[in-house]
Amino acid sequence: MVNICVVASRKGGVGKSTVAYELAAVLDAVLLDLEWDGGGVSSTWGYRHEGRATDALLSAIERDRTPRFLKGFRKPHLVPGSPDLVDVGLSSEDWADLIDRWAGGWGSEWVVVDTHPGASAPTHGAMSIANVILSPTGLRTNDLNGTEQLVREMADYPLVLVPNMVPRIPPAAEVKRLGAIVDQTPVRVGPPIPYVSKIGTRKRRMAMSAEDPTPKAFQGAVDAYRELADYVKEYVK
Repeated sequence: MVNICVVASRKGGVGKSTVAYELAAVLDAVLLDLEWDGGGVSSTWGYRHEGRATDALLSAIERDRTPRFLKGFRKPHLVPGSPDLVDVGLSSEDWADLIDRWAGGWGSEWVVVDTHPGASAPTHGAMSIANVILSPTGLRTNDLNGTEQLVREMADYPLVLVPNMVPRIPPAAEVKRLGAIVDQTPVRVGPPIPYVSKIGTRKRRMAMSAEDPTPKAFQGAVDAYRELADYVKEYVK
């Protein structure tokens, strides 16, 4: 059985793609990129859409085939995204059928899907068939505003909020608000991921969690990603 983990958020800037990249590395998952703006997991991996003669993802959709994933050293298996995904005229139901079929053809126990921030047909399609949906959120006012909207609209989905980039001393009011957002809902709050300043300027393409040895600067974050992976495994049982 394939487990599909979707990483989604209502707004950008919450570290969604980093969480998806590292989680895919820890789970040894195929990483499907449904982000069409720059700065996502495909660029982190080192994939350059401009240097390719054909668009693998769009070609697979047009030919009704399962796209092949790219293999890399100490980084996830990647199905790269495309800037033209925004113009693909498929419904969320169409996307759900495609992703479900692709996931079954990749031969992996886990598929991690990184999505475009906000509401879109690819994102909703992926979320509709997910075994678990992780939604990273900062403990900041605007981040929590977006998270609150997501919970209000999708509390009946297998949704787990992931406090991300958490400072050493978390802001008490925002922690309290996060608890209030999930109160009286089945939505859970997963293990937090600490703020590490150097992640934002890191240049290496290898996943932090795959480096051996783990650089000391990233050890706290890597430990948190591994804890999150264990949490996800337990969640889907």
